[in-house]
Amino acid sequence: MFDSTFDPTCKRCPRLAEFLDEVKAKHPDYFAAPVPAFGDENPKLLIVGLAPGMHGANRTGRPFTGDYAGILLYNTLYELGCSNIPGSDDPNDGLELKGVRISNAVKCLPPQNKPETSEIRECNPFITAEIVQLPKGCNLFALGLIAHQAVLRAYGLKLGAMKFAHGAVHELPDGRKLYDSYHCSRYNTQTKRLTEAMFRDVMERAVSG
Repeated sequence: MFDSTFDPTCKRCPRLAEFLDEVKAKHPDYFAAPVPAFGDENPKLLIVGLAPGMHGANRTGRPFTGDYAGILLYNTLYELGCSNIPGSDDPNDGLELKGVRISNAVKCLPPQNKPETSEIRECNPFITAEIVQLPKGCNLFALGLIAHQAVLRAYGLKLGAMKFAHGAVHELPDGRKLYDSYHCSRYNTQTKRLTEAMFRDVMERAVSG
């Protein structure tokens, strides 16, 4: 269903392509390429993250698999009945998502986890195509400001049209809802900017629609 929205050989962003080549040379066993979306082919919720993590999705080739951010995300999805196992250490671990699909605003690992604005824009057609192909009634869940803005770009909206805030819910032009959450990163969880309870609350509301 989603194959036409993804280019596994994309090198549109020279800085990212060069960085991935460097990472691959240093870590030959890493995926080190654009990371495709993962999950239910007929989702009720599309989760949009920022970008692959160096030793997570960039290593394993599956969003939020094998990194700290994935611990909270996948455990919460499991508790809410949206997956068959609570963890995500390896792409061959048998993890299956139910009613949920996960993608990223930027498909390639950016240096220091910070994509440039031009790279976010260059990659936006991919997430736009994914959204277009979503089933009617499938809502969106943005992990962080960049993911939130990527969704707005995909809809052709001004970035100030809908203000990002943890727990905020926005009505999109096609009737879908956009749920906002702080990113489930190590920094946000360790500083308590985002607690497990906070994340579960907004995720539960998004899953229930």
